[in-house]
Amino acid sequence: MNAIALPDVAFPGHDKMVAALDAAVSAGDTQAVTRAVRNVLCALIRDRDFELPSCVHEPISDHYARRELYRSPTLGYSVVAMTWGPGQGTPVHDHSGLWCVEGVWDGELDITQYELLEHDGERFRFRPGGGVQAGPGSAGSLIPPHEYHTIRNTSDAQVAVSLHIYKAEMQCCSTFVPAEGEWYVRSNRALETDEAA
Repeated sequence: MNAIALPDVAFPGHDKMVAALDAAVSAGDTQAVTRAVRNVLCALIRDRDFELPSCVHEPISDHYARRELYRSPTLGYSVVAMTWGPGQGTPVHDHSGLWCVEGVWDGELDITQYELLEHDGERFRFRPGGGVQAGPGSAGSLIPPHEYHTIRNTSDAQVAVSLHIYKAEMQCCSTFVPAEGEWYVRSNRALETDEAA
């Protein structure tokens, strides 16, 4: 890895976040790591000394914003803040085999898990497996193969902000477009990040 090119945005509590995440990501197997990262994320959301950069509260009108705030030069994990304007959301998607812990910072997000029933080539059959209306301070983890989900800000007026910790930089994912009934067609999608300052 080229440490010079890695994202590393300064903000209050940055060093505390890095130290806590470094310890959590070194916690053992995937279950232990995601549990430890979820605990760190919940603690950071409540910590008055921790403050996300002001840019993450600014929505982008034509898409939800993905701002990578930090990537560990030694452990590889990535910290991404997402800003969801009113009504913005994702299609059904995966995380390219990466574990992720997601926490809501501001606003509310509707998160729906999808259960993969079967697939045939690029056609996948899903069934919604349950959903949650997540508010500030709530966090959950996605561990492959149970990673298929949607996220949506259902508010018509409020902006929502979430913080996502990924096992590594997530450069692409698969999205799934509804076809007929429970069937979806897979499409590969390159993920871009928006400027963080």
